[in-house]
Amino acid sequence: MKSTSSQISGVLNIGVCGLGTVGRGTVELLLNNAKQIERRLGYALTISHAVTRTLDANRKTLLDSCGEIQVGTDPFAVVKDPQVQIVVEAMGGYDPAFEVVKQALSNGKHVVTANKALIAEHGNELFPVAEQNNVNLAYESSVAAGIPIIKVLREGLAANEIDWVAGIINGTGNFILTEMAARQRKFEVVLKQAQELGYAEADPTFDIEGIDAAHKLTIIGSIAFGIPLQFDKTYTEGISKITPEDISYADELGYSIKHLGIARKTEKGVEMRVHPTLLSKSRLLANVNGARNAVLVHGNAVGATLYSGPGAGGEATASAVVADLIDIGRQMAAGTTGVVYPPLGCVHMRNDLPVLDIDEIEAEYYLRIRAVDKVGVMAKISSILQEHNISIEAVIQKEAISEVVPIVILTHRSVEKQLNHAIEAIEGLEEVTGDINRIRVEPFHGEPE
Repeated sequence: MKSTSSQISGVLNIGVCGLGTVGRGTVELLLNNAKQIERRLGYALTISHAVTRTLDANRKTLLDSCGEIQVGTDPFAVVKDPQVQIVVEAMGGYDPAFEVVKQALSNGKHVVTANKALIAEHGNELFPVAEQNNVNLAYESSVAAGIPIIKVLREGLAANEIDWVAGIINGTGNFILTEMAARQRKFEVVLKQAQELGYAEADPTFDIEGIDAAHKLTIIGSIAFGIPLQFDKTYTEGISKITPEDISYADELGYSIKHLGIARKTEKGVEMRVHPTLLSKSRLLANVNGARNAVLVHGNAVGATLYSGPGAGGEATASAVVADLIDIGRQMAAGTTGVVYPPLGCVHMRNDLPVLDIDEIEAEYYLRIRAVDKVGVMAKISSILQEHNISIEAVIQKEAISEVVPIVILTHRSVEKQLNHAIEAIEGLEEVTGDINRIRVEPFHGEPE
């Protein structure tokens, strides 16, 4: 039997599933800002149920502060309880999060989640369930934590045709690249530092290999261009191959290296890609450092707009979770049934905009080539690039201190497929040793400097 979630009698009962960083932060914010929330909403948001795998002393103390509350270990008991009107999914991952969210929606309960992997990979299945049951699946906290980028794209810039979105959307990666640049340290050293500071997990794969950012970009791109969620088509490349040498050469050329998520609409379709990127130091995104996030959105009416703030952490994420709770509460208080805002921003989604393969994109490129110090090597490399319609913008070639010297090349804009063929041919030269390090360069025309 579905709950009567549209009825409010002075309080709104919330069930919190998971008391890790996000869940705990949500409970603390609801307690600490209870008076402010009630002033803005008109009634109280009450935590009536909580689910945790481990009830340690800290969690028990926190839950004791909530007054009368049902505490358990089974999230499915919460989604079945008719007293619960909104479920906060803060467990993360897919199992059992997917089934918990699906059952909650099917039982007529609103759901708020910070689970970007769940939305990016299963949102196409879950949003119709929410619509069928006239409830919301809210997910502002799944992308960039405290930065309200979902609201910006779906509501604030709804009148615009979005041209492109680019963002630093993983704080761990940005911290690592910032420290590497500031202190000329190797990736492995800074990663260990990030783990010690709590910025990176013991298994940092999702952060450093771009998977976390790709989940977020999938969501951003879907809202920006009105296309279905397509995580499997989002190109993903991490930062583990970036060296202090690359950072130094980039600096010499007037660039910083940032790990970006880029979504761009072209005549051919939509680019969706996460990878290290060279940015001119004059650009806004190039100057976002540490663990902060920033998202730059270019609309055809408004131009370029920038949104920056903390992209992770319990308090920042909880801020977005509770904001979603307040939005849902206002909707319920107004007696509104059904979903007010289309979950991905468009009532009618587009199926005529394909997500392009990385081979089809066009960009400028940075190439670092290790070559034997012989006369004529640069001429051979230039000839190969010319054969593949790739022109050179700048070259750095240092004096030889050994038999092998680095050659750094910046190219003009070219097609990735052509560049791949050129790289393969250059790596086949007997004078070239090892793999060529390639980093894409983005000018972001239209961004104010």
